[in-house]
Amino acid sequence: MRILIALCLTAVLVLSCGNEKGQRILPESSGKLNQLSVVIDNNLWEGTVGETVREIFGAPVEGLPQEEPLFSMNQMPSEVFNGFAATNRIVLKISVADSSSMSILTDTYAKPQTVVSVVGESGNEIIKTLKSNANKFVDTFKKAELSEQQKRIAISLGKTDVIKKELGVTLKYQTAYRIAKQDDKFFWLRKTLSEGKGSLDMMIYEVPIDAIRKGDSAVTDIVKIRDEYGKKYITGEDDNAYMGTEDAYAPYIFDAIIDNKPAYETKGIWDMKNDWMSGPFINYAVEDKINKRYVIIEGYAYAPSARKREYMLEIEAILKTLRIQ
Repeated sequence: MRILIALCLTAVLVLSCGNEKGQRILPESSGKLNQLSVVIDNNLWEGTVGETVREIFGAPVEGLPQEEPLFSMNQMPSEVFNGFAATNRIVLKISVADSSSMSILTDTYAKPQTVVSVVGESGNEIIKTLKSNANKFVDTFKKAELSEQQKRIAISLGKTDVIKKELGVTLKYQTAYRIAKQDDKFFWLRKTLSEGKGSLDMMIYEVPIDAIRKGDSAVTDIVKIRDEYGKKYITGEDDNAYMGTEDAYAPYIFDAIIDNKPAYETKGIWDMKNDWMSGPFINYAVEDKINKRYVIIEGYAYAPSARKREYMLEIEAILKTLRIQ
């Protein structure tokens, strides 16, 4: 009997520490969206290394009306990075050692988790590595948070049958969004924010492939198109009020890939002409060569009393699920 009990206890211990292949079972990761754990000793954090970290990962998000950082950072020294503190979804680890290295790790202390590790022989060596890989590190963390947001969206998906029928595209968005307006192949979707804080909105439509010229003219054409559709479909309470692009802020435009197709990503500020409303928008013009068109999908936020970084992350996560059938 004692032998049997001992064997049972051994089996429990094995199962609690790993799976049938002897792999360690990781706890589920935690943390708010865009919350970056920075594991770095206090003396480095308070010096030029810490300044560099804050410059890179605390840089302003492009396309927002008020300045907000790319990531909110929580610094902790290495000796307290254990247990629950080690389960944050995105982690930046920085340390000094006899040799320099840089690595991007996944699911090290929790799952899913992305850890960027930077080791240097000196503070200057660490700063050099951070600066030369800044875009790579930021993109790595942004992709992790975008994936997490899409996972949360997938919990409760709204129906897209009518959009698929009219435009030949699918999109994954929460049931909280509703189709507020449909006119032939134009769709306007809305989600009302809690406590009357505003709304998140999306538009989907198509334009002929020659409506957007390549090169430097692309942003001009995209702004012209969005202004035309905004004036026609997105109007205010006053008859003369309609959505346009804020003239005082030049939009940012980037090359992007949506559904393995080339696209233009445009970020800027929208405003309601002849009214006082405004906010950030993100627009994708996806090239559909087979059907000789661009599929235009745009999301924007109206939340005058709230920070908008997480709202725009939600919108971006939805827009990037676009698939052309």
